[in-house]
Amino acid sequence: MPPMTLKGIVTKVGVMSKTATVTVSRWVIHKQTGKRIERSKKYLTHDQNDALRINDEVLIRNCPPISARKRFTLDQILRSPETQHELMHKNAAANPQSLPS
Repeated sequence: MPPMTLKGIVTKVGVMSKTATVTVSRWVIHKQTGKRIERSKKYLTHDQNDALRINDEVLIRNCPPISARKRFTLDQILRSPETQHELMHKNAAANPQSLPS
């Protein structure tokens, strides 16, 4: 299989060790009506460091089979809302005068 990179959102994490479920969505044009339809597919992804959290936006890359259903590995974390939220709270605790009143 040629190298393939997909962009998706983490929907399930923590059930299996070093594994996360990533949902990849794409838009398809309906043949008869011409309307756009969103199609999505879930992929089991190998996360070596257990760094992923729910709602992270990630890039996954295909790889040789790791298990019976795991065919993708984590390539890059693009955006992590939970981590950004924690950083915001740390900055607010360090600089209390910058808090909005």
